[in-house]
Amino acid sequence: MTPAIRVIKDKILSDNYFILRNITYDLTRRDGTALRHKREVYDRGNGATILLYSREKQTVVLTRQFRVATWVNGNPDGLLIESCAGLLDDDAPEACIRREAQEETGYTPGEVEKLFDLYMSPGGVTELISFFIAEYRDEQHTGRGGGVEDEDIDVLEIPFSDALAMVKEGTIRDGKTVILLQQLQLRGVMRAD
Repeated sequence: MTPAIRVIKDKILSDNYFILRNITYDLTRRDGTALRHKREVYDRGNGATILLYSREKQTVVLTRQFRVATWVNGNPDGLLIESCAGLLDDDAPEACIRREAQEETGYTPGEVEKLFDLYMSPGGVTELISFFIAEYRDEQHTGRGGGVEDEDIDVLEIPFSDALAMVKEGTIRDGKTVILLQQLQLRGVMRAD
């Protein structure tokens, strides 16, 4: 059953970098009564992420960069280890992850596999992320990586078992990265030992 929604107010609070909206709406519950909600919704566009892995070397390629939101929320140095990702910027998800992989890691992915699309923070953020994995070889490292002009990204090639240990110990705390690492493990693509 699709809930009935009646928008009372939809006001843009900020459109500086992304769009922050204040929305007041009535949501009709299954029993027919209505609830009034007032929420702020952050529309940052949709994105895509890719985890590059080497079955032969049993390694993954991750990035490390400063993320101001994590710093504001208690991450002392603001650095976050994560899978390569970016906003679609009017591209299809696969085109986005190919561009981002080259810019951020220096690797040019060959065949990629789309896993699924997920909302990562649906309580207040509109973003839908497309998840991909791709096997890489050393000869696919055709660029320097590190990001574009306004980015300062470290490229990390990490043994898969170490990456899983880093999740367990709390060194890797990025949701999309944890999901992708677990997908490789669940699919039996990589060894956990």
